[in-house]
Amino acid sequence: MQHTTAPRRWQLAAFGRDHLEQTAAPLRDPGPGQLLVQVGAVALNYRDLLMVQDGMGLDVPLPFTPGSDMAGTVLAAGPGVTRFAVGDRVINTFWGGWIDGAWQGDAVLMGGPGPGMLATHVLIDASWAVAAPAALSLAEASTLPCAGLTAWFALVETSGLRAGDAVLVHGTGGVALFGLQLARLHGARVFVVTGSEDKRTQVLALGAEAALLRDSDWPAEVRRLTGGRGVDHVLELAGGPAFDRSLQAARQGGRVSVVGMLGGATLSASFYAMALGRVTVQGIGVGHRRALEDLVRAVDATGLQPAIAATYGFDELPAALAHLERGAFGKVVVTP
Repeated sequence: MQHTTAPRRWQLAAFGRDHLEQTAAPLRDPGPGQLLVQVGAVALNYRDLLMVQDGMGLDVPLPFTPGSDMAGTVLAAGPGVTRFAVGDRVINTFWGGWIDGAWQGDAVLMGGPGPGMLATHVLIDASWAVAAPAALSLAEASTLPCAGLTAWFALVETSGLRAGDAVLVHGTGGVALFGLQLARLHGARVFVVTGSEDKRTQVLALGAEAALLRDSDWPAEVRRLTGGRGVDHVLELAGGPAFDRSLQAARQGGRVSVVGMLGGATLSASFYAMALGRVTVQGIGVGHRRALEDLVRAVDATGLQPAIAATYGFDELPAALAHLERGAFGKVVVTP
């Protein structure tokens, strides 16, 4: 079996970034229904930082390989595989086994407790893969499984985003910028809340109508910009006390999609803002394979270009994680 790099993977024998180490990763032939994929790129998520830190309280067997999202090329397909062939470019699903419909409790979570993607080669079930967008590089495609799909699932799949809607997005990380780009592609108005003066110009260049500083009275400004109505959708990535302010910015009967917890794992909200505003609050834990396939088609049809903050080599994973922790405008990608 031919491959272009010596098989390696990043592994944690114990929690903590200091315990990250590269180890040999012997290639195994794919079994029935499996794919052997040569990884071309791994997009990092804030979740990966937390998994390396303490496993997020999940029952993660040690040692384990972190990393939830990858794009790569099929090196071999096991018996019974018909969806893909050698040479196909693929991305993985964040939830292995969640194909469509309601969430399935037996789905496997990539990057812990399920298989991690921070390796030069991975062996995955063929049902856990989706064809990569033809229009994107592997580095760009690797940003779709978690960040891209989270924004798509929140705004398009579950909320029915329409042209003319108003959307509020928190932050300038991967999910936030996908939310901005997808909302604009659907003809929606987008307002971004950011803590960085430097990033205001960048989000405006991506199509945001306004960039509001986090320490300002942005709920009042959102109300002013929408003629007192409020926004139809909030992509809530901050959590903590910011949640209540998101409710204040939503219109009567609006929808708040809770995605992140950068401001704290406990949400704080006023009863009046939620009840009198008749706001629908939904939790988003990425999404299923069918929605990822829909997103791929949309990317190829529209030419959407994911925002990548920086690309690091495989040996530079610690530096890549440090960049992610500092805060990045878009996605941080590691390329084996």
